[in-house]
Amino acid sequence: MTGSAPRFALLSVSDKAGLVPFAQRISAAGYTILSTGGTLKQLRDAGVDAVKVSQHTGSPEVFGGRVKTLHPRIHGGILQRRDLAEHGSEAREQDIPPIDLVVVNLYPFQQTVARPDVTFEDAVENIDIGGPTMVRAAAKNHAAVTIVCSPDDYDTVAAEIEQGGTTAETRRRLALKAFRHTATYDAAISTWLAGQCGEDATTPDEIHAPLELVQPLRYGENPHQGAALYRQAGRPALGGAALLQGKELSYNNVIDLDAAVDAVLEYSEPSCVVIKHTNPCGVGRDATSALSAWERALEADPVSAFGGIVAFNRPVDGPLATKLAERFLEVIAAPGFDADARAILGAKAALRLVDTSSAELTVVRQRPTLFGTLVQQSDPRIDLLDEQFTVVTKRAPSDDERTALAFLWRVCKHVKSNAIVIGSHERTFGIGAGQMSRVDSVELAVRKATGPLQGAALASDAFFPFRDGLDAAANAGVRAIIQPGGSKRDDEVIAAANEHGIAMVFTGFRHFRH
Repeated sequence: MTGSAPRFALLSVSDKAGLVPFAQRISAAGYTILSTGGTLKQLRDAGVDAVKVSQHTGSPEVFGGRVKTLHPRIHGGILQRRDLAEHGSEAREQDIPPIDLVVVNLYPFQQTVARPDVTFEDAVENIDIGGPTMVRAAAKNHAAVTIVCSPDDYDTVAAEIEQGGTTAETRRRLALKAFRHTATYDAAISTWLAGQCGEDATTPDEIHAPLELVQPLRYGENPHQGAALYRQAGRPALGGAALLQGKELSYNNVIDLDAAVDAVLEYSEPSCVVIKHTNPCGVGRDATSALSAWERALEADPVSAFGGIVAFNRPVDGPLATKLAERFLEVIAAPGFDADARAILGAKAALRLVDTSSAELTVVRQRPTLFGTLVQQSDPRIDLLDEQFTVVTKRAPSDDERTALAFLWRVCKHVKSNAIVIGSHERTFGIGAGQMSRVDSVELAVRKATGPLQGAALASDAFFPFRDGLDAAANAGVRAIIQPGGSKRDDEVIAAANEHGIAMVFTGFRHFRH
């Protein structure tokens, strides 16, 4: 710590956790505390001596408090270099004593704009100006000034001050933290204002999306890869979901969990999705029962379900939990677990239970690549109506086939391309994912099928480029197909469908998932 007595510390915080004990410690260590507003009141109410900033500057707060710390006696005190004689001489001439400790965190802008009833004017008034200016000034001059912007650092800083002064290493670490703090704050403001201006979230001139550490992970996709989970600033950890029990989520768990929850929320009826390696291996639904939905999803591919990630769009109760406990599963996600379910599944200590009742799905997806970061809107929820089916074959699908096609089309959206899903109106039979040719995906779905293929329905995420894939499906017993259409060989594929007596509909849009 440099500078001569009196030593000044400026305290002005929105988050007042731990403020009074910290102020008491630095006051006892010899600091004269400068403060403003609510911080000053809390300190004085607790019996801590503090000088009002306007008394120190000799200038009143003006414009409703908008200007109070923007003054040469504040910023000169922070920014003057202690190692330059001319700065010291000028400081004495201008009567600007050094300020060696700045403790500032910012107006709660993110919490303000998160309120559903917030007005534009309220949001703007919660854009801090003086705070970030002091934080950045102190961080710039960290060779001599200690900047503290989080109560988490109070104990460390107070202890070092009590031992004679903060170390250069601590000041540099806190400066880094301070610049990240203001960067996150500015990003939150620009993101909010972009929304107010109606700017397309996928094509702004610049993207400012600072990430905050949620937790380090044991490793990434493989043990030799380091990894951590971050959240976008202002968003809750785990997107608002809560880990209720079990081991910490792994890197692969989080990716699969994202795929599972995203998929199961396609459906309004009680539904279940089982995910392995980001692909659905079984999807089931029922008009009334989540238990029946689970049984159908499991029946679709019981082998692949081993060690799977399971997601429901209904809470898990005792009878369902009893069935789930019979299987080895990595994660079960649902919008709630009742007391019986918690007791039953609690016996499996390693099993992760994730409550998704408050989960928030993102509307914009980002993917870093070697060539830059790709940004796109999330593929929206599907609400296919009958009139959106364009029947292109001589035979139109029956009502049951239409229901099956709409269900499987939703599943197909969540399967890696090339994607083929065969099944009925209530569950999948076989899924062909991620193959390099569409006919390979058809053959894989047929080979993995666990249900009766005769009379089954099929969904394809993109058009059939040749008739070979359709022929393979027809030979296996498929009698209804939904696909986007749009191939230059559509006429050939339609003719093949007519030859086999297949009812086929075009949607006019595809669902690639890479």
